[in-house]
Order: sequence, then structure tokens, then C-alpha cells
Amino acid sequence: MHAHAPAKNDRILILGAGELGLAVLRELAERPAAHVSVLLRQSPLDATSSTQTLEALKTLDVEVIAGDVVNDSEQQLAAIFSGFDTVVSCLGFVAGAGTQLKLARAALQSDIKRFVPWQFGVDYDVIGRGSPQDLFDEQLDVRDLLRHQTRVQWLIISTGMFTSFLFEPGFGVVDLSENTVRALGSWDNAVTVTTPEDIGRLTAAILFEPALVNQVVYVAGDTLTYGELADTVDRVLDRVVERIEWTVPALKADLAAAPGDPIRKYRAVFAEGRGVAWDKATTYNGERHIETTTVAQWIGQHLR
Repeated sequence: MHAHAPAKNDRILILGAGELGLAVLRELAERPAAHVSVLLRQSPLDATSSTQTLEALKTLDVEVIAGDVVNDSEQQLAAIFSGFDTVVSCLGFVAGAGTQLKLARAALQSDIKRFVPWQFGVDYDVIGRGSPQDLFDEQLDVRDLLRHQTRVQWLIISTGMFTSFLFEPGFGVVDLSENTVRALGSWDNAVTVTTPEDIGRLTAAILFEPALVNQVVYVAGDTLTYGELADTVDRVLDRVVERIEWTVPALKADLAAAPGDPIRKYRAVFAEGRGVAWDKATTYNGERHIETTTVAQWIGQHLR
């Protein structure tokens, strides 16, 4: 099949301008070959942050298109998408269950050439259906939909979790206020993490690699075990953290006690240790020797 090589003016629509969307927009705006627009809801969610977002978009000279992925119909969204060559979704699970499938269906109904769904995360194929994080099944539905058709090309960019998420006290892995690092599953379990800035940079590059088509592309800021994470925190912050191992049975019991808690779902999935880490050397950036932010560098930049 002929790959859609981005032409001189590939018209790219980014869905959403959150942390990831803005990072992708910033990188694409610097590429003369890209004509970039962003889809945003008309009613700004929260006046201050949206004013900042709109200012940032104005600086980037990005065209803002009005659309509401939750309330617009598939047909309405398909009509909006049809003005573009490539649609990249940067709208995560916060959009609610069913949204990822709806966007994929709208993309397939539209005239676009290429769709990049919001799968900037773990390897859903390896994790499989029926995992503790039920939202992941919808991600597999999206993959099935894309793989069972040939008209629209697609790319999935697997990034692991955002690096900062490891340090969210609510997630419970690194809790500096308690001077504690907890292993999800075991100290030998590994996790792949990437910063939104690096994801933006690598996504912009990947979109302009004509050879990459209808495949999962892996990137990694860093891949490390929870043991290495604890060692890194100790070394970079010159402290000795308390180390606590959270086993899979314990985390599953936690989840059973509060089955609706998204954080407990994530902990259980990451503790199972499947599809959440890959070797940095064999990733898109690793093979091309593109520098990305390691966990040690992130700690040095944000926590020292």
C-alpha cells in the first residue's frame, strides 16, 4: 500500500491542548511542512487555564477549530476531520468511556488519510483484555477497528506513562514527603516513562517519517526497575528512602475494596508488569540515538 508521505503542507489536526496536546503542537508548529490546527471545545472549561492555552496557541500561530468530542455526533466530527490529512488525538481517558471508539469511528468515516489515536501509554496488545484497568479494553477495540480496515492509515505511539506520574504522591510510587519509594509488584518489575515534551518532539518526528505506517512505534524516555528507581532517588537527592514492596495480591485486594478507583486500577496493571516496559535501545529514539530525558535528569530538573 502506498504510504501517505506528508506533503509540503500536511494539514494536521490535533485534538486537545492539554499537557500532551500543547507539547505536540509546539513541536509541529516549528515544522514548515506542517499546517497545524487544534480542536477545542467552545466553552472553556476553566477560564484562567484556557486563556493561557489560547495565548500559547496564538503565539504558535495555530488555528483553533471549534468542536466537542463528547457532545458532537460521529458524523459532525467526521465532517470536521475531513478538512485534514492527519488527525492526532491528544485527548486521554478524562474524556470519558466510549470517547476513544467514537473518535476512531469518526476518523474512519471522514476523508482523512491518517489517524493517530490517543494510545500514548502502555502496550495494550501485550496487556490484553480483562486487565484491572477496564478502560484499556476500549483501547484494544480502537486497535481492532483500525487494523480491520485499509482506507485510513494509522500510527500508534507507545510511550509508557508520563515521567511525572511516578512522582505523584497520589500514585504512591515515589512519595518524597514520606521519604518512601514503593515497588508495584516487585523491585525487579520495570516501567517505561517519557516526558510530554519528549513525546511531543518524537511524535512530530514520527509523523514525518513516511516509512512508518499502520504500526505501533515505541518510544521511551527511560526504562527502569522500581529498584533502580529507588536507587536513583537516593543518589540524585542524596537521601536514603524507605522501600516498600506492594505485591500484586495486595494491590488486587486494594482494588477489590474500591473497584471504581482509577489509581488502584493503574497500580494493579503496572504491578502485573506486562506491556508496561520495553528496552529503550530498541525504541524509535533509541535506534536513532535521539536524546530523551531520563528519570535521573527529571529528578535533577524538578525535585532538587
